[in-house]
Amino acid sequence: MWLVERIQVAIPPRQDCNRPDYRPDQECPILSAPAVSLHDFAIGQLHDLLRAVGLANAAESATKLLGEALGPGSRLPLSAVPHWTSYVADDHSPVEFSVALAQNERPVVRMIVESLAEQPGPRANLAAALGVLDRLAQQHRLNLSQFDRVRDLFLPEDPQGVFAFWYSLIVGQDAPPAIKVYLNPDVRGRESATSLVTEGLSRLGLGAAFPAVAEHALRRDGQDRFSFFALDLMDEDHARVKTYVSHDDAVTADVVAAAAAVPDVDPALLADVCALARGGTDPFSQRPLMSSYTFLAGDTERPSGYSLYIPVRDYVQDDLEACERVLAIMARCGFDTAPFVMALASLVQRPLGDGVGLIAHVSLRLGRPKPGVSVYLSSEAYDVTPPRAKALSV
Repeated sequence: MWLVERIQVAIPPRQDCNRPDYRPDQECPILSAPAVSLHDFAIGQLHDLLRAVGLANAAESATKLLGEALGPGSRLPLSAVPHWTSYVADDHSPVEFSVALAQNERPVVRMIVESLAEQPGPRANLAAALGVLDRLAQQHRLNLSQFDRVRDLFLPEDPQGVFAFWYSLIVGQDAPPAIKVYLNPDVRGRESATSLVTEGLSRLGLGAAFPAVAEHALRRDGQDRFSFFALDLMDEDHARVKTYVSHDDAVTADVVAAAAAVPDVDPALLADVCALARGGTDPFSQRPLMSSYTFLAGDTERPSGYSLYIPVRDYVQDDLEACERVLAIMARCGFDTAPFVMALASLVQRPLGDGVGLIAHVSLRLGRPKPGVSVYLSSEAYDVTPPRAKALSV
């Protein structure tokens, strides 16, 4: 109960721009449904989130960046049915927030965003995203050299799969926002995913590292598959390349084996985090676990970092239980829980027990460059998933 009470009082109520006494100069203005657009709703959420975790000084540049990345289709009013079935979030909101924690560092806020065209569709959304990229490249002096080497692989004229191009926007203390792109290995059909990733790594000078990933992460035929390919849009000496592998019906031993591709990984910590997130015994038979490998400059034969993404929402009854799991994971990893509690408080608009999915994923980062924990929080712009009658952890 103490946590629920803390979340309820931690953040002042949002401003309602439809109230008669509202003034445009009030802090953190946000329109209220039904007049609010997805664009304004998400920007209001980001403003609250940044303020909650001590990044209010970055709000102006970060909200402008988010508004640009959402694309022109985000200006449409929110409705009962999304204008586009985005797979960024369960309710098809095209934005998801996360808070990343690392030892002895300030929290970092991240957003995954799908750009929407005025008339959304696979081709139209891709065109909108690339139009956004052209503008952002000029405004933020992005380095597109690595992206240009693989864009013809991952961006065909007729993209398949649930997406073609997503953004990751990263906001930290005393630094300009960083921008990353997610590409879809299934964009030419699932049967082509492994060959696309193999060729992509080769073009980026990382071809010799593919066997290490395959040996550790693609051990179970038909159950382990590439799901994302990601690139930082910055100077190549500091840019990361990341490959993601989904593990259907995995047990903890499967991801411990996957993590062994990376040096300096603590298998005991990884196993403990899996147990805390699962709240029971293997396997993870609902939404799959996901591994990611981080390649840094100079990584030619094996990756430097490993992350495990756990869809905690699929293994709890409601968000109150998910919150308890995340707090236990943070305690095991030695992190202060206050930034997470404040972040959650800034987004929650309902009792945690009244839905499931606000707390979507928790991830554990191991190895280089910054070990830590991230928690992914849904916008719930369109809908709230009802709580389950029974938790899935038993």
